[in-house]
Amino acid sequence: MILLDSFMVRAALAGVGVALAAAPLGCFVVWRRMAYFGDATAHASILGVALALSFDTPIFLGVLAMALIMATVVTTLSGRGYAVDTLLGVLAHSSLAFGLVAVSFLHGVRLDLMAYLFGDILAVNRTDLLVIWGGAISVVILLCWRWSALLTSTLNTDLAYAAGIDPKREQLVLTLALAVVVAVAIKVVGVLLIAALLIIPAATARSFADTPERMTMIAAIVGAISALGGLQLAFTFDTPTGPTIVCLAAVMFAGSSLKQLVSKSVS
Repeated sequence: MILLDSFMVRAALAGVGVALAAAPLGCFVVWRRMAYFGDATAHASILGVALALSFDTPIFLGVLAMALIMATVVTTLSGRGYAVDTLLGVLAHSSLAFGLVAVSFLHGVRLDLMAYLFGDILAVNRTDLLVIWGGAISVVILLCWRWSALLTSTLNTDLAYAAGIDPKREQLVLTLALAVVVAVAIKVVGVLLIAALLIIPAATARSFADTPERMTMIAAIVGAISALGGLQLAFTFDTPTGPTIVCLAAVMFAGSSLKQLVSKSVS
């Protein structure tokens, strides 16, 4: 398609695709207070990049595998005498450090480390678009399929058990979805900003929604506006695209928080 020859069109489609994948998952991250969990999974992806380049495999597969391993390790160890926040802090920073060290040992490989840390949405090609939208659609289908069970286990684990739902299985579903989102988002916003794109649109939508379903829809809209608006602002002011997208999302969150404060003061 001639339309996809434009790098700005490809970048816009990539941003919207990531926003659609991150929005519903971000709502569960906010509801379950898993923000640091998402951060740890994202940081581990740098090690996945290094391993993928070492074994000459697609970056997406390396990042996905490492994100899944990290999520599985955290889920396994969190109930065995380790404080979750301490465990996540150790794993998040150590995996990022090991990833950066591993990258430094790669010889004969041209690697733009900043692109993986902060994203390089303008360099998205047609193959990247296929991966991003394939991952986004997979995440949306998975969450729609498990929506009722995920929501019940999020609200109350005892209620979930009474309804015949295994909360640990639903946690595994979220873990899988989070790994896919990290793998597809690394090209757009980078490792250090993935958690922000997960959390900020969902947190912004919270003050405008009265049902979980509406919150996910509003979060998707906020994420898409952040991606498209941030892309335009970065192009206009010649600023880094990934951070600009997150900055716009943060401004929208500040606006929603101000609106909530005003509403409370009036009432």
